[in-house]
Amino acid sequence: MKEFFPMVEIERKTRETEVRLQLKLKGNGNTDIDTGIGFFNHMLELFAYHGFLDLALNVKGDLYVDEHHTVEDVGIVLGQAISKAIGDRKGIRRYGDVTLPMDETLVQVVLDLGGRAYYQDNLQYSREMVGDLPVELIEEFFRSLCNNAGMNLHILMHRGGNNHHLLEACFKAFGRALDQALTYEERLGNKPLSTKGSL
Repeated sequence: MKEFFPMVEIERKTRETEVRLQLKLKGNGNTDIDTGIGFFNHMLELFAYHGFLDLALNVKGDLYVDEHHTVEDVGIVLGQAISKAIGDRKGIRRYGDVTLPMDETLVQVVLDLGGRAYYQDNLQYSREMVGDLPVELIEEFFRSLCNNAGMNLHILMHRGGNNHHLLEACFKAFGRALDQALTYEERLGNKPLSTKGSL
């Protein structure tokens, strides 16, 4: 059954980063994450815990340059791992839609695992950094992830506020929406959710 996704391991090594990742979809929310960027670690831990993913991630990046290569390459590898784990995408509900509050902020995450990559958000920030993470890299992360996962992802900020709270809501809702989309739909059997017969 599609509820039992395989453990996926991916390594990516370039002159800019070394990324080692293990991912188990439909896990228990266990994490072991070290990207070298504290706030990014925190967001990925929230994503995995609230999405019931087991995620081990170790990154050695050129942070002496800046955080860009590390964040982008994590998005690439995580997207590749999600795509590899879900395989032919047959039997899953495909869509996820979660609206989640975090104190004064309210965020909606809507996604489609139909194989076509797209990313859009309307997030607005009141500062350039949250902890040690430049907020402009949030878009880079999600866009890289979507391009490699074959995912259509929209993040809608219904109400902003504290930037830490806003990003917590984004990553928690993303985890929940992904878990929803990965749920096995018995009525589909071994078919994809598409009138075309394939994704």
